[in-house]
Amino acid sequence: MTAPLFQPITLDRLAFPNRIAVAPMCQYSADDGSASDWHLFHWMNLAMSGAGMITVEMTNVERRGRISHGCMGLYSDRNEAAARRVLDAARRVALPGAKFGVQLAHAGRKASNQRPWEGGGPLGPNQDPWPVVSASAIAYDEGWQVPHALTEEEVQQVIRHFAEAAQRAERAGFDFIELHGAHGYLIFQFLSPLSNHRTDRWGGPLENRMRFAVEVARAVKRAAPRLMLGARLSVTDWVEGGFDVPEAVEVAKALKAEGVAYICCSSGGNSPRQKLPSGPGYQVHLAEAVRKGAGMPTRAVGLITEPAQADAIVAEGRADMVALGRALLADPRWGWRAAVALGATPHPAPQFARAAPTMEHWARQA
Repeated sequence: MTAPLFQPITLDRLAFPNRIAVAPMCQYSADDGSASDWHLFHWMNLAMSGAGMITVEMTNVERRGRISHGCMGLYSDRNEAAARRVLDAARRVALPGAKFGVQLAHAGRKASNQRPWEGGGPLGPNQDPWPVVSASAIAYDEGWQVPHALTEEEVQQVIRHFAEAAQRAERAGFDFIELHGAHGYLIFQFLSPLSNHRTDRWGGPLENRMRFAVEVARAVKRAAPRLMLGARLSVTDWVEGGFDVPEAVEVAKALKAEGVAYICCSSGGNSPRQKLPSGPGYQVHLAEAVRKGAGMPTRAVGLITEPAQADAIVAEGRADMVALGRALLADPRWGWRAAVALGATPHPAPQFARAAPTMEHWARQA
């Protein structure tokens, strides 16, 4: 019998050859939002990893929505053409049946930051910073910019930017879109009561705080109806009085009603006061809770590194897919190794096929 991790799955008519997903990982290596030669290498590498679902990094719907000067975007013709070039190359070497998606986002109050290896945190006065926006005029932390609270008209404009980016994603050739409603970026800034103190129809009770996420999903689905739509959520703030699991279940239900096909269940990122636990699979219970509570497919993510661990998550019905980030950076052929370890057949690119016996030997020695 095929290991659960290697059984195919279909989400909103889009078929994936296995349950392994590449988690979106910022590379901070774009040129005014446009994919670079680094992305050419990186996406082609991910395409050959053995993962059936490849979600490329957080890609911002407007220039001011970027985390850093090096972050990806889909807000210009140049961005769109660059994404198409890199995606076409990745498809040529990908696992048969693998699907590619882009994570559309806006960093909100966490924009205008340095790249991690340059120190992180807000850009200094001599580093070409830009004004940031959010649901409310509440800074992420001491020393960070106080964001401009978006007006009604500006909220609608951002929603239009999401729709326009979705159309660019479709023209570039992506198979699906994932909305980034996690890690303290703009969609989540509206969701969380820690960052949303509005008193209009976009704030207050959960029904209002989730309105922005729902309206973005609706606009994206209308703009690119042929693309499967998913979403990533921080299921909890890990802060008392913040966004929590029961609220996440209600948001997932509302997104499901708008045609969202899966929820990738992450957590945190919205407050420096968070008390985030750690350890292998520390967020899997969140994917399990949303899967059961909302009655929809979920993707588990967070320190999932071993094939047996990933397979058990799917086999036990705790999530429908697993997403890996750091593990795939450390081992770009993780999917091959998992196949060998779980008794499935690896599918390396023909040029790399001679390595399969070596990997099988390593698996026997493990």
